[in-house]
Amino acid sequence: MLVFPPQADFFFRIHYSDRYADDNFEYRHVILPKQLFKMLPKEYFKTDDSGTLVLLTDEQWRGIGIQQSLGWEHYEVHSEMFQFVVALQSIT
Repeated sequence: MLVFPPQADFFFRIHYSDRYADDNFEYRHVILPKQLFKMLPKEYFKTDDSGTLVLLTDEQWRGIGIQQSLGWEHYEVHSEMFQFVVALQSIT
C-alpha cells in the first residue's frame, strides 16, 4: 500500500470526467495530477520505458486515491496523455 506524506493534497486534485455510456457500459475518465503520477511505484508502469501505466487492480487504483463506487474497473490507459485513465462499469 502506498503511503503519502501528510501535506500531499494532490489526491484532492484528481479530475473525474462526467459519466457517459453506450448500450453495455458506463465510462468515466480519471486524470491524475502529475505530482501523484510521479510518486507511483515502478510496477504500475509498462516495462518498455514509455511511462505508460499498466491496467491497475481495484486495490491499486483505490490505493492511489481514485474514488469510485463499487463495480468500476480500470479499463484503458491513453499513452498520449500519460496520466489519463479510463474506468468502466457494466450497466445492469
